[in-house]
Amino acid sequence: MGEPDTPQPSPEEEEALAAQIDETFEEIDAEFPEPEDLEEGEGEAELDGGVDTIDPSPDYLDDLRRLQAEFENYKKQMVRRQGEHLERAAESIVTNLLPVLDAGDRAKAHGAAEAAGIAALLYETLRKEGLESLESEPGDAFDPNVHDAVAHEPADDEADADGAPAGAVLVEVLREGYRWKGRLLRPAMVRVKG
Repeated sequence: MGEPDTPQPSPEEEEALAAQIDETFEEIDAEFPEPEDLEEGEGEAELDGGVDTIDPSPDYLDDLRRLQAEFENYKKQMVRRQGEHLERAAESIVTNLLPVLDAGDRAKAHGAAEAAGIAALLYETLRKEGLESLESEPGDAFDPNVHDAVAHEPADDEADADGAPAGAVLVEVLREGYRWKGRLLRPAMVRVKG
């Protein structure tokens, strides 16, 4: 069995349909002319839906340059912040290692050369990375910026060579202080006189 026959339009119906199609195309051509048929400025209209048209003005080039500069500044800021974060992390690790250096100092004071040697090796390694000892010594002047006075002895009523009263001086360094890359990491714990 074959497919059912579809009815064919009559010649009059074909002519009417062709006329209707031609009329529809003429309406479309009248409503939407070809771009080459338009006069300059004709047919420019705001797009529906709030979409902006692109203005080929030099302002867009300036905006693009400004945006590119902002992005470059953002990248530099992120690199700087990442570096600061790494510095804080390293500083935290070094701070956690300071008790090992303190134990080495105590071991050295009690004659345990091996423990003192390990602490000295650790200090030397950290020194290469930016750790520095305040190297406070008895007899140095007290500096509240780098010293933490935990004990105080009354001053002798002596004057120094210039005749001025003697200031507070370090009598004993109880715990060494350190700087990390120029910043005070921990003040020296000292006993002062004066």
